[in-house]
Amino acid sequence: MNLQEKLFLAGLGSGFLPKAPGTWGTLVGLILGIAMLRYFPAETLFLLTILVFLFGVKMTSLYEVRTGIHDDSRIVIDEIAGIWLALCISGATLPAAFFSFLFFRLYDIWKPSLIGRIDRDAPGGWGVMGDDIVAGAAAGLSSALVLQAIRYFGIAL
Repeated sequence: MNLQEKLFLAGLGSGFLPKAPGTWGTLVGLILGIAMLRYFPAETLFLLTILVFLFGVKMTSLYEVRTGIHDDSRIVIDEIAGIWLALCISGATLPAAFFSFLFFRLYDIWKPSLIGRIDRDAPGGWGVMGDDIVAGAAAGLSSALVLQAIRYFGIAL
């Protein structure tokens, strides 16, 4: 990977950590997302997520053609885009970030239903990025539902 790919595709280098690069990439994305939501509205993070997703599709497709490696474990920009979408849906609170992280990692590893189908069947960068965007949407919705249930039942966090 060249320097630009290391910074973008490997999530500021987090994809090069030896154990669980997807989890490290998600953590980098979570920290960046929370920082952005502190200074900008959720709409800005949502638009940035769309741009990163589209650029990620292009860059991962090019990387795959050049290297012959599909879904290289060092590529974590898909986790970053996915956790950003989860944060956009669930909110910028610490409990929302916590549940978004947990649900996103669960869905990204388990790959239930449509998430797994996209991962297996979508070509190139669409498969690499697409499964994580759907996992991010599912994680954001799951987190929002859990937080609503907590509020409804009056459970203090």
